[in-house]
Amino acid sequence: MKEKKMTLSYKTPQEDETTKLWRLMSELDNETRFMVYEPGERKELGSGIETLKGFIKSAQNKVDFLEVAVTEAGKMVGYLAAERGKARRLNRTAYIVVGILAKYQGQGVGTNLFKDLTVWAQKANLKRLELTVMQNNTPAQHLYTSSGFTIEGVRKNSMFVDGKYINEYYMAKIL
Repeated sequence: MKEKKMTLSYKTPQEDETTKLWRLMSELDNETRFMVYEPGERKELGSGIETLKGFIKSAQNKVDFLEVAVTEAGKMVGYLAAERGKARRLNRTAYIVVGILAKYQGQGVGTNLFKDLTVWAQKANLKRLELTVMQNNTPAQHLYTSSGFTIEGVRKNSMFVDGKYINEYYMAKIL
């Protein structure tokens, strides 16, 4: 029997969806070792619901970028956030965080999120998009390079994961 292809939509979340997005981020923290936060740590470090609400407002006002991938049933399964530099000298640069639930990886979710990010960034007159990725996260590196990012350097021993130091690549896309 053939499996039905999942249809997803992409949108900037509304303020009343903050808790839903928070749950997705927490689920990713629990599911993967490639996100910055460890399980339960997001709340401990003050990156709470109110902060996320403010970021959603900033994205709705097109200052920053935030987009979620949503199933037909309304479940958020991935997101991409890009925050512009606040100082005028950094205002044409945005730092990116992306997370996609494992079950939905390899199905074009990341590609679609990055395409929409690029459209927003060009309209917002940005010059540079940047991110970091662990050296052992080759699927993410493939997504980023296929989206036009290049490796600019290595952040040696920048992360401590499961008792080991991990290097990260610093990657950027010049628009």
